[in-house]
Amino acid sequence: MDSKNTTKIGLFQLVMLTLGSLIGSGWLFGSWEATKIAGPTAIISWIIGGIVIAAIAYDYVEIGAMFPEAGGMSRYAQYSHGPLLGFIASWANWISLITLIPIEAVAAVQYMSSWPWDWANWTHSFLKDGTITTSGLMVVFLFILVFTLLNFWSVKLLTSFTSLISILKIGVPALTIVMLTISGFYPQNYGHSIHEFMPYGSAPIFAATSAAGIIFSFNAFQTVINMGSEIKKSRKNIGRGIFISLLISGVIYILLQSTYITAMKPDSLAATGWSGFNFNSPFADLAILLGIRWLSVLLYMDAFVSPVGTGVSFAASTGRALYAMESNQHIPSFIGKINKKYGIPRVAMIVNLVLSMLMVSVFRSWSTLATVISTSTLIAYLTGPVTAVAFRKLAPNFKRPVRLKNLGWMAPLSFVLASLAIYWAMWPTTIEVILVILIGLPFYFYYEYRAGYVDTRKAFYSSMWMIIYLIVISIMSYIGSEQFNGINWIHYPWDFLVISLASLLFYYWGIKTAHVFPDFYQAKELNDTVKMDDD
Repeated sequence: MDSKNTTKIGLFQLVMLTLGSLIGSGWLFGSWEATKIAGPTAIISWIIGGIVIAAIAYDYVEIGAMFPEAGGMSRYAQYSHGPLLGFIASWANWISLITLIPIEAVAAVQYMSSWPWDWANWTHSFLKDGTITTSGLMVVFLFILVFTLLNFWSVKLLTSFTSLISILKIGVPALTIVMLTISGFYPQNYGHSIHEFMPYGSAPIFAATSAAGIIFSFNAFQTVINMGSEIKKSRKNIGRGIFISLLISGVIYILLQSTYITAMKPDSLAATGWSGFNFNSPFADLAILLGIRWLSVLLYMDAFVSPVGTGVSFAASTGRALYAMESNQHIPSFIGKINKKYGIPRVAMIVNLVLSMLMVSVFRSWSTLATVISTSTLIAYLTGPVTAVAFRKLAPNFKRPVRLKNLGWMAPLSFVLASLAIYWAMWPTTIEVILVILIGLPFYFYYEYRAGYVDTRKAFYSSMWMIIYLIVISIMSYIGSEQFNGINWIHYPWDFLVISLASLLFYYWGIKTAHVFPDFYQAKELNDTVKMDDD
């Protein structure tokens, strides 16, 4: 047992690895994007975003400990509801992953576009009105290629590369908080009245969680779940790893947001308002305004290094996610081919490389890409609370190293919060992402046809709640309040109430349609390997 444990990841390593994934380009842009939308109340947006993700993560602690396997997030829905729901969940998760690679490249290129040195004038054409230009897009493509190539030969190269970058990822934001606070601290920017604190009303507080990349910034908690069997003392450390990582990153993000709000000079703020600051490189531009040139240089360097670290690690996990989808036999088999020499799914990586480039060609700004990632990930996460509760009914005798006491009310709450956060992404981004997810269904039905439609009707019945849910949430986004880009048939905040009640109906429908499929027996075999006392 001990010799086995030496190869596994301990709690400290797990937290550091997760923080390395959590603190990506979100910290470089999130505070600026959030204040543009919500003003000083953006600080509340970060708290709400953290609560939404923590509530969702709570459900995954039980099923993550029950089924400790690499890439587990793409498999759980399949165990409880069969291959179609498993396909929808893993497809949605994969869409978010192929968007994660270009968003990190966009972050690096956007900071490059405002390099202040004379020799770097050629970078200024990379960005126009917050959108990546054609010349900028070529550089983004180059970054995506580098992320992929760094994974193409060696996993060892990847781990040594990301370990080095993790230190920078925590150190530079901490230094930024300290230096900007010393150089300019104007707490009066929070306002002296509710109206000054909340200049754009209450709805933007919620809109910022999805549209400013806040949900996206907390998204990488799934790193812990996906490592499953590689974690030492997984019974205790899955839950601890998730919540310690979320707490540390949450504190960093909230402090960064507060620093951004209080570092702004009041006379500049009075002249433009919160939405008037058009920074290309928010914290670096702010450091220059406050006269801290050396910090701006460090931030330009970090904006180059930090997204590369996240991009490299996600290029690896995206390849593995596509490989896992192929193992379900609903996409072409050649995609899942593993390179024998390096043990890496190279074809999957090339497919992801091409699709990442296509994704960033369509969605060319950091905030739009962040909204796409938030929405597609949340759709994948919707299956978590349903699967966790469904397994209590389907498999009451399965080993549960962690049995959550509050799952009965936390699961429906997290489902409602995830539904609201999808709605906060705003029309038309909601329908665009949902259509990209539904585009995957023809692949599924083609391979079902080739297999002779075994269990297809039963799988469709078990997944009907999700398909109709996606249609209903699209309609709600369109007819919802004008604050969320709807046509205002349902006014704010009544739209929140309608979505909450409707999502509860879909949640209970989802639990009711869980069935025993052949995949359930795979889950049983995996669960049999779990040690209840893995000290």
